[in-house]
Amino acid sequence: MKHTLAASAAIAALVIGGIAAAAPATAAPPPGPGHPGHPGHSGGRDARELLRYATDTWTSMAAMAHPDTGLVDDNIEGDLDAASASGYTSPTNIGGYLWSTVTARDLGIITPDDARQRLTTTITTLEHMERNPGSGMFYNWYAPATGAKLTIFPTSGDTIHPFLSTVDNGWLATALRVVREAEPSLHDRADALYRSMDFSAFFDPAGASGLPAGTNRGGFWEAPPGDGCAVAAPMYNGSGETAYYTCHHYDTTVSESRIATYLAISDGAIPATGLYGTHRTMPPGCDWAWQEQLPTGTTRAYDGVDVYEGTYSYDGMSFVPSWGGSMFESLMPDLFIPEAQWGPRSWGLNHPITVEVQKEHGLKDAKYGYWGFSPASDPFGGYSEYGVDLAGMRSDGYTSDREKTDVDIDRPGCHTGTNPDPTFGDGVVTPHASFLALPYDHKGVMDNLRKIERKLGAYGPGGFYDAVAVKSDTIAKRYLSLDQSMIMAAIGNALTGDSLKGYVVDDAMERTLKPAIAQQVFGSSWGRPHH
Repeated sequence: MKHTLAASAAIAALVIGGIAAAAPATAAPPPGPGHPGHPGHSGGRDARELLRYATDTWTSMAAMAHPDTGLVDDNIEGDLDAASASGYTSPTNIGGYLWSTVTARDLGIITPDDARQRLTTTITTLEHMERNPGSGMFYNWYAPATGAKLTIFPTSGDTIHPFLSTVDNGWLATALRVVREAEPSLHDRADALYRSMDFSAFFDPAGASGLPAGTNRGGFWEAPPGDGCAVAAPMYNGSGETAYYTCHHYDTTVSESRIATYLAISDGAIPATGLYGTHRTMPPGCDWAWQEQLPTGTTRAYDGVDVYEGTYSYDGMSFVPSWGGSMFESLMPDLFIPEAQWGPRSWGLNHPITVEVQKEHGLKDAKYGYWGFSPASDPFGGYSEYGVDLAGMRSDGYTSDREKTDVDIDRPGCHTGTNPDPTFGDGVVTPHASFLALPYDHKGVMDNLRKIERKLGAYGPGGFYDAVAVKSDTIAKRYLSLDQSMIMAAIGNALTGDSLKGYVVDDAMERTLKPAIAQQVFGSSWGRPHH
């Protein structure tokens, strides 16, 4: 599905108060109340605000990019001083820079010539970077100044055991799909890179224990990884190489890792049953009472595979949880794959309910006055995982405040909760999490972001700072390229009629992936009137 957009037309529409929307190649459903095209939406003001956010966010991405290689640092301090850049990058970071560059062009923030030069530099570097010969996959850490594979971590001096990550390669491959359609001069080169990445190398046909179909491993090493837990096996793609696979599988449905599954199914590298080799929730019953909630649900059969369609609950709503209860686990793949449109009985329900759970937690239950929780910089130093504890399967899951308040509710007949109704402390909101919710609660997102900028002051020369603790007003004055690239993608989709989805989806994906998503029926339900 090719998608074109005249940048000058986009800017003209924004300036006069409209929303520029390119016609998608397939018919889209009418916009709902949360969408920019809905009559109740204040398009002009919001569009101008979103363009300002994108322009400033792009400033941080450009500050992290190395002009000689087109590779972007993992992070940089809030003043955008080049000396504070991280000195390392990952496939996800590189992919995020590629789609951010395309988005900046499509919004008129940079010229087509500037974008083409930037994209060409990055693609050229990728063509010469060291990769795993048995799979074509990229290693997890490179030096952004040179493109060299890292074996020593620059910030700590620790030894790196080169790792091939399923999800990180998934994001880079997604970006290559964007580039091949968005920049015709690079179509063949981006396509060649994409097709050289064999995602069947990650797919374990035997799957994880207790699951009915094959699923992906977390990745692999080429040699024993020291202290890491590894399982030696012939590489699953039949290359003849030996891989040292992670002991864990990506066995959770609501996970950012599903992007790799989508690409592999689209390419015919793995069967469509790969969608069913993951848990919606862990099974019911006391043997699984370590999980955050005891699920309710029913078993459905897809292509002869029995899947337990379990759900958790929150204020009367039922939803399929992620592992940690964070926004990016749930919604990052939705930036590129039209999940809600293709899966109206699954993602089409689960995504807006997930957003509402995050919103209710921040505003109603924890009473922070703000919402949006996802892994990000810790305002008090380092990095931390934030989320809505009750919305994640992990029992000591991602928490939403500095104090790491762990909610522990009853699991009837199995466990008596030790902290069922806690008082929350200094909540930490992460702006990128709010941006991901734009398609599902546009007004709520814009109100939230304006308050984060104007009341909390969590905004700098590169856009929103990475996180802010709302009670103490402690700000993580730092930019992470991953989080900034999610913001760029979310704004780009909001202002261009989902252009990134248009670039990623092609006829093969429509034939192979869409039907597999369409047949899924989650147990998600609003359970109450919803407007």
